[in-house]
Amino acid sequence: MIKAPLFSVILPVLHEADTINDLIDHIRAIDPDGTAEIIAVDGDPTGSTIYAIKDTGVIGVLAAQGRACQMNCGSVLASGEILVFLHADTLLPSDALTHIREAMRKERCVAGAFDLGLNTNRRIFRITEKYVYFRTRVTRIPFGDQAIFVRRDYFEKIGRYKEIPLMEDIEFMMRIKKQGDRICIIPLRVLASVRRWEQEGILFCTIRNWTLQVLYALGIPPEQLVKWYKS
Repeated sequence: MIKAPLFSVILPVLHEADTINDLIDHIRAIDPDGTAEIIAVDGDPTGSTIYAIKDTGVIGVLAAQGRACQMNCGSVLASGEILVFLHADTLLPSDALTHIREAMRKERCVAGAFDLGLNTNRRIFRITEKYVYFRTRVTRIPFGDQAIFVRRDYFEKIGRYKEIPLMEDIEFMMRIKKQGDRICIIPLRVLASVRRWEQEGILFCTIRNWTLQVLYALGIPPEQLVKWYKS
C-alpha cells in the first residue's frame, strides 16, 4: 500500500518554462524524505510550462488562467494532509516543511505562511521586507507570496479560494480570521523574485500595490481593481 504524502505543494504557473525545473529541483532538495507531492497547474492552454517539466513524478494539469482557479484545481488533485501554495518565482526555506509540520502539530493552527524575503541585494527592498514583517504581525493576514499553507480538510470545509481575479489570498485569510481560527506565521523567510518590481519600476509597483490593498479594504471589488494589475 502506497503511503499518502504529508504535503501537497501546489504551483500555479504561467509561462514559467525557463525556471520551472529549477524550482522543482529546489523542492526536491529540501524534501529528501519524499514527504511532498508536487502539483503544477498551468494557466496557459498550450501547457507551455508543464510540458517543460523533466521530473516525471510531478503532477501536471491545465486549468483556466487565474491563481485562485489554478490553486483550487490543484487542491482537488492533492492527496497530502497539508497544502502548500507556492508561487513559481518563490523559494522555500531549506527546512520549511519541518517547520510547517511542527507548527501544525504544536500550535494547532489551521493555516499559515512565512515571512517575505526578496531575492536581491538592493537595500531599498529591505524596506519592503520590514513593512511586510510588521504588516503580517499586526493584521495576521499573510499574502500569497509568503507561501500560504493550510490543512486540506479545513481548506475544503471553508470553501477553498474565492475565484476572483485579484486579492484571493487576502480574502481567504480574512475568512479564516472571521472564523476565529489560528493563522501562524513562521519566522523564516521565503525568497521571492523581484522581477515585477524591476520590470514595472520599484516606486510605481510599491505604490500601486499599497493603493490596491487600501482600495480593496475599502470595499472596491477585485474585478475593478484587476485592470491596474498586469498579469
